[in-house]
Amino acid sequence: MPVTFKLLASLFCILNCSACFGQIGVISPADAKEMIEQASPQNGVAVLDTRGGYKDYFRGHIPQAHHINFGTLRGTDQGVPVQYLPDQLTAALLSRAGVDKDSTHLVYATGDVLPNDEILSATMVAYVLEKFGVEDIRIIDGGLAEWQKQELPTTQEYFGNPAGELPGTMRKQIGIDLEELLKRKDKANVVLVDARPHNEYIGEDDIWVRKGHIPGAINFHWARLMEADNTHKFLPLATVQDELNSAGLTADKEIIVYCGTSREGSLLRFYLAHVAKYPNVRLYEGSWKEYASLKQHPAETEEN
Repeated sequence: MPVTFKLLASLFCILNCSACFGQIGVISPADAKEMIEQASPQNGVAVLDTRGGYKDYFRGHIPQAHHINFGTLRGTDQGVPVQYLPDQLTAALLSRAGVDKDSTHLVYATGDVLPNDEILSATMVAYVLEKFGVEDIRIIDGGLAEWQKQELPTTQEYFGNPAGELPGTMRKQIGIDLEELLKRKDKANVVLVDARPHNEYIGEDDIWVRKGHIPGAINFHWARLMEADNTHKFLPLATVQDELNSAGLTADKEIIVYCGTSREGSLLRFYLAHVAKYPNVRLYEGSWKEYASLKQHPAETEEN
């Protein structure tokens, strides 16, 4: 009887507990705190503070958080800024940050009010971890702002994770390059979606070398999926499902997401793939910064 009870309890945990191991999704600050406190060598936890500002990390962070500046994972390549680094360099940075095939990775940032928002840093790092084969990734819902609002502890002490061992197999299929995108974007069951703000989508900005968007793309700003008073908090799927359906973003479609540099797109992909559980969502890593530099390819400013 005790053995049966333990088996049932374990099954209940697997099916229902947001603090269980072995998944990609969102976790509450309270469950994240409990997971950190209950970590063991068998159930390792790596807390990753992805903020771009190292002084923000110095001012205070979640206990046991290791700072991995999201910007270190990208650099200029062939003149195009903020391109993802070669795999061997990224692998070295991830291993150095303690990313490990057997650990749970708790990812967070802060800056909860637009336009200063780094939830995009958290989803970008989560995307990179997933691409490198990591299967246990949780974004802390509400980020550091919600953690502090709930009066959970912070620290200024540094924390260095021991070097990690990455999984042996990558999942590059969650991304898509420009060549394949151009072949697939006009297929009947494919939706190409631009996750940037509407003004950038229609070319009313001072940012990009060319204005507008990839022909055929619709616009769905990533912030529509987040709480207005804390853009690190994900809205429940039931709240946004009608908006997604109206935009044609449904589970039966093949969805290709892009934005300016891939951060905004990484959030939209994370939500569709890991909150909405859509089976076929991919990120164009080069995004508009790459496409706009390749002037042999057309751009448009008309809304689709």
